[in-house]
Amino acid sequence: MRAGKPSASAKVKPYDVPPLGPMPPYHGPPLGAHVSTAGGVAQAPARADLIGATAMQIFTKTPNQWKEPIIDEVAAGAFRAALATSGVQFTNSHDSYLINLASPDPAIRGRSIESFECELTRCHTLGLDALCSHPGNFIDDRASGIARNADAITQGLERRPGRTRLLMELTAGQGTVIGSTFEEMAALLRLIPAALQPRLGVCLDTAHIFSAGYDLIDAYDGVWTAFDDLIGLDRLGLMHLNDSKVPFGSKKDRHELIGVGTIGTTPFARIMNDPRLAHVPKVLETPKGDDMATNDRRMLSLLRGFTN
Repeated sequence: MRAGKPSASAKVKPYDVPPLGPMPPYHGPPLGAHVSTAGGVAQAPARADLIGATAMQIFTKTPNQWKEPIIDEVAAGAFRAALATSGVQFTNSHDSYLINLASPDPAIRGRSIESFECELTRCHTLGLDALCSHPGNFIDDRASGIARNADAITQGLERRPGRTRLLMELTAGQGTVIGSTFEEMAALLRLIPAALQPRLGVCLDTAHIFSAGYDLIDAYDGVWTAFDDLIGLDRLGLMHLNDSKVPFGSKKDRHELIGVGTIGTTPFARIMNDPRLAHVPKVLETPKGDDMATNDRRMLSLLRGFTN
């Protein structure tokens, strides 16, 4: 047979990997990675188990499209059943990259609010613990953008009640993005009515805050003191553990494998052993590599090993 391109049936599927061996023991808070929902949301918990994850982040829809799927009770029931038999203890969604609740353009902002509310509905239907959402881009005026963002969050939470906690993610600070400083995130949260505050929290991404100018290498304790003073550690509902491809203070959002980027392993070892962070679920968003399991498994093994 003439050599050539392998047939489609011969291609390795993303989660078809050889046995990956035992993981180091771990007794900390939920720890995991973003996993695929290809083939349906009910496929995700088994994929989390494959990489040894006890925390799992998913997309409930294609993140770069406006199309808003409806998750029916059959799909939701299958997801909950799969989750119940897995080792996953914490599950969150990350909403669409297209959403900009701070936009001054009425059409974009209206569409963003609709998408945000649909995401909240899907999270509630699935019974997810949290929804991670990026603050928007103000485009015109920062203060006005923050106010628009807060108004849209308020509208969404009031219209779509449920148990899922909204976690606003700190950003790297590129362009007109909101929420790259602890002060600005605190200001955004303060604009949300008191009745909704119990449903609000923060997601901290290590690559984002490093790029935004928070020095996790040489000022680690100072970063967490500032966070607690300005936002409050009780607000911290999730951490994204990502190394950075770009230099400190670059204002760019570029994730890298832990220990390969400009942050290095030491801050992550400190995070994994920091009693102030012992209540916080932690999720990888690092590059997947050739398949969807091997790199995540390797990174989670590294993080677990820091605690031994």
